[in-house]
Amino acid sequence: MRSAGALHRLLDVLPAFDGDNRVSTRFTLVPGSRFDVDALSALERAGIRTLSWDEALRTRHDLVLAASPKGPVGQLPGLRALLPHGAGFNKTVAEDGSPGVPSGLDPHYLLTEGEPWADLHAVAHEEQVSRLAHHCPGTAHRAAVVGDPTLDRLLSSVPLRTDYRAALGTGPRRLVVLSSTWGPESLLARRPELPADLSALLPHDSFQLALVLHPNEYSGSGSFDLSRWLAPALAAGLVLPRPYEEWAALLVAADAVVTDHGSTALYAAALGRPVINAYDGGHELLADSPMGRLLAAAPPLATAADLPDALQASLAVATRDYAADAFAQRGQALPLLQRHLYRMLGLRPPARPLEARAFPVPSAAPSQPRAFAVRAEVSGDRVTVERFPVHTTEFVHHVAAEYPGAGLRQVQSATVLWRRAPDPVSHTPATAWTAEGWTAHVLAEAPGCRTAVAVLTRTRCLLRHRTTGLISLRWEPHKDAGRVTYPDPGAVASAVHAWLGGNATRILPVSLLCDTGPVTVRVRLAAASTDDLDYEL
Repeated sequence: MRSAGALHRLLDVLPAFDGDNRVSTRFTLVPGSRFDVDALSALERAGIRTLSWDEALRTRHDLVLAASPKGPVGQLPGLRALLPHGAGFNKTVAEDGSPGVPSGLDPHYLLTEGEPWADLHAVAHEEQVSRLAHHCPGTAHRAAVVGDPTLDRLLSSVPLRTDYRAALGTGPRRLVVLSSTWGPESLLARRPELPADLSALLPHDSFQLALVLHPNEYSGSGSFDLSRWLAPALAAGLVLPRPYEEWAALLVAADAVVTDHGSTALYAAALGRPVINAYDGGHELLADSPMGRLLAAAPPLATAADLPDALQASLAVATRDYAADAFAQRGQALPLLQRHLYRMLGLRPPARPLEARAFPVPSAAPSQPRAFAVRAEVSGDRVTVERFPVHTTEFVHHVAAEYPGAGLRQVQSATVLWRRAPDPVSHTPATAWTAEGWTAHVLAEAPGCRTAVAVLTRTRCLLRHRTTGLISLRWEPHKDAGRVTYPDPGAVASAVHAWLGGNATRILPVSLLCDTGPVTVRVRLAAASTDDLDYEL
C-alpha cells in the first residue's frame, strides 16, 4: 500500500480471509508516495503486523494484494492481485504518468518491461475491462469483474441510516454532505470558502452540513491545519468525519451530496442520493466516464446561495442510473474476490457465507454551536424562528448564546442567554444555582441581555424577561408518522423572546405555536412554578 486510501480498500477486502488460520497477513509500505504518513499511523492503530520494504522484497509471498499500481509494487515476489481504490477510473492526474490516460489504467504503471506485473485485475464493472483493454492492451485477459467491496458495505449499511443520523444529531434536518477529492481541482482547493458560506446561509434547525475529505487531504495537510481552515464552519456545527469508515456512514445518512469529481459522488449515486455538481471544470475529469456523465446530469452549484434551487433540481435526476455504469455484481464482491484469491493461493475457501460488514455508527457527535444569530417572524401567536451562525450576513432579530460556553464576546453581545441544567446522574456539585437565582444573576451581570433562560429539560424552561419577569415554558414534542421529535429548547426560548417583544404585558397563561425548521410545537407560557424556580442548575 502507498496511502491511507489504498489501505482502506485493502481493509475492506481482507474479510474474504476471515476465519481461516491458514492465511496470515503482513503489510508493507510501498515507497514513493507523499501521502504515506497517515497509512503508517492507521496500521499502528489497527495492530497490524508490518514488514519493511527491504524485508518484503526479500520474502516470497503466496499472494500480494495491492490497491494502487503506482510505485515498485511489481517487484514484490509472488502472485499479485490489483484492486482499484476508488469507484472506477474517472480522472487523469497531471504530472503523474501518461498525459490524458485515466489514473489506474496507465501502462506506465501497469507494465514492467512491456509485460503486466499483476496476475489479476479485480474491477467493479465490465466497462472497466473494456477501458483496461483500450489503454493497456494485453492486460484485459487478466481482469475479473468482482464488484466493489466498499459499495457492498455501503449497501449493507442502509438499514442503519436512522442510527447514523441519531449519532450525528441530525434529527429532522436535511443532511447535506460536501465531498472533496484531493489535488488542485478538488472542491476544497478550488472553493475553500464554500463550507463556511453554506453554514452561514443554511438555517441550523433545517440543515446539517458535513464535509467528507479524501484521505490524501488529511495526509497532505494534517488534521490541525484542516481544523484551523475550517474553524468558522466547524463552530457552526459542520461535521468532519474521520477518513476511515465514518465518511461512509455520513454518505448513508445524507439527504444530498455536493461534490467535485471524486469517487464519493458515484457511491452516493449508487445509494440513490441526490447529487449536486460543485466541480468547476479543469483537465482531470474524463467526460466520457461514469463520473463525467453523472456530473453532466447533476445540477451545478455556482454559489452557496444557489443551494436551495440546486437541491430541488437534484431530485429530478435518477442518480442510480449513472452509477449502474460503474458498479456490477452488487452484493457479491467478497464471495467473488474470495474465489479468485483462494484460486491464486491454491487453497479451498472456507465453507461459510460471506457478507459485507455494515459501517460502524459514528462514535462522537459533532460539536453544537454555542451562539446563534436569530431571525424571528411573529404573526399573532405564531412565531417562526431561523437560527444562523453569528458570522452570517443574513438580517436577524437578535443574538442568543449559551452561558458561559459561548465565550465572553458572544455572551456580552447576546440579547438572549441560556444555560442547560446538567445531567443529575453525572454532575452533582456541592453548590449549585437555582433556576430563579441564576436567571436573576445573569440579567444583573449582563446589562445587554433582555432574556435569561434556564433549560431544565428538553420540554421545559424557566425564562426571565426584563419586562415580563419569570415565566415557565412547557411544550410537547412534535409527532409525525409514528416519530417523536424534540425542538432545541434554545430555539423555543428565542421564539418566546421575540413574541414578548410585542406582547410583554399579555396576561398569562398563553399558548404559542413555534416553528423551528421542520418542527412545530405548541408552547404554553404560564406563571413560574415553584418546581421550576427551585430547579438546580
